[in-house]
Amino acid sequence: MTTRELTETAADDLLRGICFKTGPPRAVGVELEWLVHDREQPGLRVPHDRLEAAYAALRTLGLRSALTVEPGGQLELSSLPAASLMECVSGVSADLTAVRAALRERGLALLGLGHDPWHPPRRILRQPRYEAMEAHLDRTGPAGRAMMCSSASVQVCLDAGYEEPGPLGFGRRWLMAHLLGAVLVAAFANSPVRQGRSTGWRSTRQADWTDLDPVCALAPPLDSPPRQSWAAHVLDAPVMCVRAAAGPWSAPPGLTFRQWLRTGLPRPPTHADLDYHLTTLFPPVRPRGHLELRMIDAQPGDDGWTVPLAVTSALFDDPEAAEAAYRTVKPLGERAGSQPAPRNPLWRSAARNGLADPELREAAVACFTTALGALPRLGASRELQDRVAAFTDRYVVRGRCPADDTPSTAPPKGLPL
Repeated sequence: MTTRELTETAADDLLRGICFKTGPPRAVGVELEWLVHDREQPGLRVPHDRLEAAYAALRTLGLRSALTVEPGGQLELSSLPAASLMECVSGVSADLTAVRAALRERGLALLGLGHDPWHPPRRILRQPRYEAMEAHLDRTGPAGRAMMCSSASVQVCLDAGYEEPGPLGFGRRWLMAHLLGAVLVAAFANSPVRQGRSTGWRSTRQADWTDLDPVCALAPPLDSPPRQSWAAHVLDAPVMCVRAAAGPWSAPPGLTFRQWLRTGLPRPPTHADLDYHLTTLFPPVRPRGHLELRMIDAQPGDDGWTVPLAVTSALFDDPEAAEAAYRTVKPLGERAGSQPAPRNPLWRSAARNGLADPELREAAVACFTTALGALPRLGASRELQDRVAAFTDRYVVRGRCPADDTPSTAPPKGLPL
């Protein structure tokens, strides 16, 4: 991070160089967000001070994963880059075991759902970043607060891959991430309830993302080279926060980063401001040197998160599976059309209908079958292979997703919202 002022040309060059680091896929990572609830009365909202005390205890555990808290009190564990799928699974599983034990001592537990099913959004973090972010997102409606305070996800991080010949460079892997992303939304949709009522969406979390600021949550155009389209997308995105050394941060309406560079107002932007601006963009696939796939709802059970991690890793990092997956999802591009994800018809159907959408179901069956064949080649344990097979049998081949298991739209009997 530097305080040197930045020119528009330098910003464009930086974005093209730092956001896609190409080469053979070698590393995998995962970021897990969890809702936290009372073990005995899960429908009761956990007081802020009780959460703070629990999180202070968690920070003493010496975890390998980075532990952070989201604005609404959701807990996030972010793995280190791992050299293999099983290294990633083993490391994060050990950290989760320690976290669950510490929370259990305090009467708390982790909940794997993509959206809080009981409570309206409540922000407990009061840092300037979140004050400015909330002010910015409120301009387009309530979805921003829900995203910040009520959502939880499984985010899979994969290398950007080889620089391939042709006009799109490594665009095939980039394109596949956006088309396979719709399949992942549908297969792992797990948030059908908000404030005690069915929303009509299998993934209410993803529905919220479609209603966010129309630039910060969208994918860039996919019909041009990724470096070029992403750099332009970043520079033309609204500035969410202009940081200040003292006092509140501003959220100037309508100011894009490109305009900020050209006008130098309210102050000249720096390299550090560009770095920070990148953290305020939330497309479904975010390039951060590697590719961060952000579209998957948090999953039920202690080990449910390992299934999307394993399936996605297999389909991207096993060459044979990657070729088969690309052939499977490429025809979905016609339904997606030219509108960026997640607002195009394909992604909307994935979030609303899950695998009840026949075309997405067919693609999911093919992709999960391909992933199951690739997992032994990636060194996946028998236990992990069986877990993916069980998910495939229970949901995918039946055109179902975890959201279809939700037995009720109400909180446990006798517990207030």
